[in-house]
Amino acid sequence: MLRPVDYSDASLVAAVAGAVVVAISISMRVAALGIIPGNRRPSTGMAWLLLVLLNPMVGFIGFLFFGSNQVGRKRHRRLEEITARIREGTRDLPPPASVGSFSPAVRSAVTLNRTLGALPLHDDNDVLLLPDYGAAIGTMTQAVREARETVHVEFYIMALDEVTRPFLDALVEATERGVTVRLLFDHLGSRRIPGYRGLLSYLRSSRIHWRPMLPIKPLRGAFRRPDLRNHRKLLVVDGEIGFTGSLNLTEPGYNKPRNHRLGREWVELMVRVEGPIVASLEVVFAGDWWLETDEELQVVGHRPTGRAPESLHQVPCHLVPSGPGYPSENNLRLFTTLIYAAQHRLSITSPYFVPDESLLYAVTTAAQRGVEVELFVSEQSDQFMVGHAQASYYRALLEAGVRIHRYPAPYVLHAKHFTVDEEVAVVGSSNMDQRSFSLNYELSLMMVHPGVVAAVREVEDTYRALSKELTLDEWDRRSVGAKYVDNVMRLTSALQ
Repeated sequence: MLRPVDYSDASLVAAVAGAVVVAISISMRVAALGIIPGNRRPSTGMAWLLLVLLNPMVGFIGFLFFGSNQVGRKRHRRLEEITARIREGTRDLPPPASVGSFSPAVRSAVTLNRTLGALPLHDDNDVLLLPDYGAAIGTMTQAVREARETVHVEFYIMALDEVTRPFLDALVEATERGVTVRLLFDHLGSRRIPGYRGLLSYLRSSRIHWRPMLPIKPLRGAFRRPDLRNHRKLLVVDGEIGFTGSLNLTEPGYNKPRNHRLGREWVELMVRVEGPIVASLEVVFAGDWWLETDEELQVVGHRPTGRAPESLHQVPCHLVPSGPGYPSENNLRLFTTLIYAAQHRLSITSPYFVPDESLLYAVTTAAQRGVEVELFVSEQSDQFMVGHAQASYYRALLEAGVRIHRYPAPYVLHAKHFTVDEEVAVVGSSNMDQRSFSLNYELSLMMVHPGVVAAVREVEDTYRALSKELTLDEWDRRSVGAKYVDNVMRLTSALQ
C-alpha cells in the first residue's frame, strides 16, 4: 500500500538550505568588501568586487586563482636578496660623469631607477638598433658563433623552426667548443607554440644547460597564479655583447598556420649593446638563473671589445628590471616619470596599450599641455580581449590630442619603445598595459643620448609611412556593439 508523501520535512530542508546559501552569499560579499581592496589599485579592486557581488562563488574562485601576484615566499626572499646584493656590490661606484649633463627630470629618473631596481647607470656604451626581424636573429646567431666562454639566453618564447634553428645550432656548436651555454625560456609562453615537444627533444639531446621559467607543475608542488610570466628577452655572450628588446625566438608568424594563411607577421625592435651595461644584463640573467636552478653565477664586468663601427658610441644606459616580487612597479614608475618630463615630443610604440589611471593621465596631460604626442599601435590586435580593451581608451586619447597611428593588418606591431624630446629613448620587453606592470617580469633599457633618440625616431618614421592615422570622427562611427565589447574587455583587463 502506497504511503502518502510528507512534504513538510522536504520543504523544511529546502528552506534551511536556501537560508544557508543566502547567508553564505551575503557573508562572501561582506568579506570581499574588506579583503579585495587591500593593497590594490582602486580600479582593480572595484572590478573584482563587481564580479564577487554579481556572482560570489565564481568571483571568489577567480580571485583565489588570479587575485594575487605573489610569487611564493622562497622566490620573494631570493628576489630581495638579489636586489640587496646588487645594491651592496655597486654601492661604491662613482656617479657617472654624464649625469651632470642630463635635464633635472632625467636625473630624477636615474635616481628612481637606482632606488627601485638597484642597478646603476653606466656611461660609455655602444648601441645598435636592430629593427629587422631576420637580421636581429642573424646578428645574435653570429655573436654566439664567436663565443669563447659563456652564452646566456633568456626569452619568453623559445621555438625550434626554420628561422631559429641556425641560432639553436650555433648554441649546440658553442657547447662542442667548450663554451658554457645556459638557456631559460618561459614555461607557458613557449609551451603554447607549435613544436614545443620537438624543442624539448632537441635541448635534451644537447649539452645546453636549460630550464623553463616559472613552471606550472601542480603535481610536483610547482603552482602559483598561472598567468605570472617571465616576459624578458635577453642574450649575453662572453659578458661582452648583449641583446635585449621585444623579439621572441620564433619565426615571425609564431609557427601558427592561421597566421601564415593571413600573412600575419610580428614587427620587432632589438638592441645590441657593448660596454658596462652588459654586466647589468648579465646580473638580471644570473638572478633569474638562480631563481630557477639554485645555482649562483658570478658576474664580472668586461670592457667593450668590438666597437662596431655602425653602433652609436658613448651612450649612457640604465637597465630597469621589473615584475612580481619587486615592491613597486618599476617600469610603470619610470614611464610616467619620463612622460611627465616631456616638453616637446613624445612618441610611444606599444602593441598592447591598456594603461592604468596614472599612465593614461600622464599621456593625456602631456598632450593637453602642448607636447606633440603620438602613439603607434596595430590596426588589428592578435589578442581579442586586449585589442578591445585597448580600443576603449582611444576616444580619451584622441580627445586629449594624441595622434594614433595604426600599423596595417595583417602585421602585428610588437615592438615596445618610446622617446621623450631629443634626450631619452626606452626600449625593452614591457608593454604599456597592466599585465606588464603587475604580472610579468620585464626589462626596460633607458638610453640618454640624442643619437639613439634619432635612430629610434627613424624606425618610427617607417611605422608612420605605413600606418593610417585614426581620427575621432572615424572612431565615433563604430557600431554600438563594438563599443560595448570594448568596454566589457576594459573591465576584464582590470581583474588583476
